[in-house]
Amino acid sequence: MKAKKIFYLLIVFMLMFLVACNKESGKKTTTTEKEASDNLNETGMPIVKEPITLKMFAGMAKNTQKNWNDILVWNTYEEMTNIKVEWEQVEGEALAEKRNLALAGGNLPDAFYAADMPPLDILKYGQQGVFLELNDLLDKYAPNLTKLMEENPDIRKAITFPNGKIYSLPVIHDPDFTSVRTHPLMWYNSELLDKYDMEVPASTDEFYNYLKKVKKEDPDITPFGTYDATLMVNYLRGAFGVGTTGRSYIDKDPETGDLRFYPTTENYKQLLQYLNKLYTEKLIEPNIYSIEWAQFLNNGMEDKYASMIFYAPEELFSKEIGEKYVGGVALKGPNGDQKWSNVAHPVGHIGKFVLTNENPDPAATIRWVDYFYSDEGSRLTYMGVEGETYEVTEDGKYKYLEKITNSSEGLTKEQEIVKYLGWVGLGPPGILMQDYFDGSEGSDQAIEAAKKVEPDLLDEVWPQFTYTEEETRKLDPLTADIEKYVTEMQDKFIVGEESFDHWDKFVKSIEKMGLDEYMEIQKQAFERYEAN
Repeated sequence: MKAKKIFYLLIVFMLMFLVACNKESGKKTTTTEKEASDNLNETGMPIVKEPITLKMFAGMAKNTQKNWNDILVWNTYEEMTNIKVEWEQVEGEALAEKRNLALAGGNLPDAFYAADMPPLDILKYGQQGVFLELNDLLDKYAPNLTKLMEENPDIRKAITFPNGKIYSLPVIHDPDFTSVRTHPLMWYNSELLDKYDMEVPASTDEFYNYLKKVKKEDPDITPFGTYDATLMVNYLRGAFGVGTTGRSYIDKDPETGDLRFYPTTENYKQLLQYLNKLYTEKLIEPNIYSIEWAQFLNNGMEDKYASMIFYAPEELFSKEIGEKYVGGVALKGPNGDQKWSNVAHPVGHIGKFVLTNENPDPAATIRWVDYFYSDEGSRLTYMGVEGETYEVTEDGKYKYLEKITNSSEGLTKEQEIVKYLGWVGLGPPGILMQDYFDGSEGSDQAIEAAKKVEPDLLDEVWPQFTYTEEETRKLDPLTADIEKYVTEMQDKFIVGEESFDHWDKFVKSIEKMGLDEYMEIQKQAFERYEAN
């Protein structure tokens, strides 16, 4: 009898211990502990034998269809997969707040889709087990993304956190889709080039001379304009030997190979002095720091620019105006530097798809999203269904049907697209491929212009690095102070509000803000990225 009591007490203590462990962990069963259900088909379609429903929290753009529960792309994919998605759609301005409420309140979806989850949140909730670790799931159930990572190891590097774990999936721009990775590009009015008997500028001196010629010969035309002054700086970085990794503020010292903060270099000073000369001589749009997108478009459609940084003019201006423009090349700078530095890493935002510990079938969900990293999945995402939204032309190109490009309701192409598809304004998880993108970057004019800069593309392009929680805690205030100050002073130097006589003071101010610590964190993050 005594032995039985002891036995029962041991059982009770064991149960209490297990409950305590579960409470202490504060999380449900991890991904690696969950087995794929018998309902799963490991290959082919449908993904599951019997229908299931998943709840997804989705980020939305303002111009996107407000109800995804019944549009062509998702109805089609539900039929293919046997997986129905119940969408909770949240627009941009409310996205961060509602995303945080879901995380804080524990009212989690099965997955976050295109919700732009911040990297720090991904790491934080991944380590807590709220977001599922995806490494094993990707190896077993994501052949399309795995293939992309094998072909381009930089993709895996970009989405791997300091602890070696992958908790989220990105949007990927096909590395061969040069146009989308280099846009917006530089454009020149070919009629003015012919009028002045000039070639497309190939150096900073030739660019300056072209702008001067426009101002003298055609004073009613703006020599150079764009809708964002930062693009002007980014375009010219490569001509002055800075920004040589595609990143803002950090790159490699060409002499030592070490990481450097290039806004403190003499080359960056020369870049700003050059831009100051253009601005002072009124060769740049005078309101370039305040111009609205709509005003820039209107100016372009009224043929007011001799040169500009923009997307394909034929697509966004009228055909008559847009076809005048030809693409530019990477300019050769005063020190012999010549690189097209305004190029993006193939991996865009890494927080485009996250699985939570509420997910009833992680394996099926990974198979669901992995499809969009395939050729067929990219086509479904961006073109839709053949015969319903697109056709294949005689020369093998994929084009939207006339009901989209020539709306009977007088709508724009974009407004028609969102009736059927869900990609507009989102950068959804998956891969964006040139063959299936009928936007401005995929136009013949844009692709032809992108070919001109290919010979001078950067040798090495960095993504945004991932950081530990401790590094992020230190880096955030440093970034807020240093990068904000650099941006503000950059603008002041260009427009002449700050004298270059104060350059040394500018550099010392940055150093006093904690530049050494900022760069040490960046160095550690870069070394981990290289080692992933």
